Amino acid sequence: MDDRAAGAAALKRLRKRRGLSLAGLARALTDIAQALHHPPLPAVASVQRSVARWEAEKPMLPDERYQLLLAHLYARTPAGELQLGRGSDFTECLQALGLLGESERRTAELRTTVLRAATESGGGMLALLAPGIQASLATALADPSRTDDHTVTGLASVVVDVNVQVGSLPMVRLQLLLAPVVEAARRLLAGPIPEPLAPQLREAAVAASTLAGRLAFETRDDAASRAFYTEATREATLLGTPWRQAGVHMSHALTTLYSTQGLDSARHLVDQAVRTARTGESNLVRARAHALQAELAARAGHDRQAQTALGLAWYDMDTDHSSDPAPTSFTAGHLAGFEGVCELHVGDPAKAHTQFARSAAALTAPREQVQRAIVTTDQALARIRLGEPRAAAELLHQCVAAASSTGGRVPALRLRRARQELRPWRREDWVADLDDHLMDVLGA
Repeated sequence: MDDRAAGAAALKRLRKRRGLSLAGLARALTDIAQALHHPPLPAVASVQRSVARWEAEKPMLPDERYQLLLAHLYARTPAGELQLGRGSDFTECLQALGLLGESERRTAELRTTVLRAATESGGGMLALLAPGIQASLATALADPSRTDDHTVTGLASVVVDVNVQVGSLPMVRLQLLLAPVVEAARRLLAGPIPEPLAPQLREAAVAASTLAGRLAFETRDDAASRAFYTEATREATLLGTPWRQAGVHMSHALTTLYSTQGLDSARHLVDQAVRTARTGESNLVRARAHALQAELAARAGHDRQAQTALGLAWYDMDTDHSSDPAPTSFTAGHLAGFEGVCELHVGDPAKAHTQFARSAAALTAPREQVQRAIVTTDQALARIRLGEPRAAAELLHQCVAAASSTGGRVPALRLRRARQELRPWRREDWVADLDDHLMDVLGA
C-alpha cells in the first residue's frame, strides 16, 4: 500500500471508528463549520461526495478548510473530551493528511490552531495526554508503586509537545499545559515508583522543570523560574547524564543573563555547563555550551577568549552527529547567530550583520521563531553601527511583529536596547513610526 492509499485508509478507519457513514461525516463537518462561525459548507450531498473522494482508490487530499474541520472533529472524543496527545484520533488524522501529501509545516499549523482554540477558554490542560493516560496517571498518583511505563512515556510526550509549541502559542497557555506534568512527575518521584522506571521518569521531570523555568522567566516570574531550575538541576544530578545537566545549566544561564544585573551569575552557570558537557555524550550540547561561553566573553570585552570558545564550538559542530542524543538541540544556524553577537561586541559590525542574516535565514522552523526574532533584532543593531539607522528601523518593524507573535521576553528586551541606540535620530519621522508600532503592539 502506497502512502496515499494508506492515508485514505486511515481517514476511512477514523470515520468508521466513530460509527459515521459518509453522510454522517458530512453532517458532522457541516455542524462544526457552523459552530466555528465559518462560511456555510455546500449541501450535505456535496460534502459527502468530497468525503468519498478522500477515501477513494485514487484519493484526493482534503483542501485546507476541510482539513481544519476534520482536525476539530477528531480533536474530541465521541463523548466530547478534548484529546490531542499521541495515539489520539486527532494525531492519527494529522498523520493521514501527511500520507495524502500534506506538508509537515501545514499539519504542524493545524495542530497549533486546534491547540490555540482549546486553550483560549482556559481549558485543555490535560488534552496532550495520550488516550488512557489520565486513568493510569490517576492510579499512579494514588499509589506510585503502580506507575507503569505507559504513564511515564505519556508524561514525557506532553513535555515534547509543549516544547514544540514555544513561539506558536502564548507562554501563559503553555504554562497551563505543562503544569500538570511538572506536578505529576514531582509527586511520583517522591513516592516508591518501580525502580526500573526511575531514570525514565527523572528524564521527563528534568525536561519538564527546565521548560517550566524557561516559561516562568518568559512570563516575568523570576522567583518561580529560579525554583524550577533548582529542581531541574537536582534531578539532573541524580540522573547522572552529563549532557542533560549541561542543558539545564545553559537554559538557566540564559534566563539569568536577562533577569539579573551583571554577567557573573550567568558566566558561572555557563562555565558549569561547559565542564559538564565535556564529559557528556552530546557534541551538539557541547557546541552550544562553548557558543554561550563565547557570547559572555564577548559581552565582557574579551575578544581572544570569545574567539577561542567559538573555535571549540565549531570543532564540536563539525563532528558526526548521527548518534547524538540531542540531535536537534543546536545547529549551524544557531551558531552563526552567536558569531554575530561576538562580532557585534568585540569585532566588525559588517561581519556581525552578515552572520545575523545567515542565522536568520536558517532559523525557519516554528520552534525557532523566538531565536529568529532575537537574531533579527541584533541584525538591526549591526545596521545602526554601520551608519544605516533608517534601514535598521525598517528591520525593527519586522522584529516588533515577531516579538509580539512569539511572546518572547528576550526579543522585547533586545528591541528596547535597539530603540535606545536610535536616540540620536529620535526626531525623525521614521523613528516616530517605529515608536508608534512598539506602543501599539508591545505597549512599550
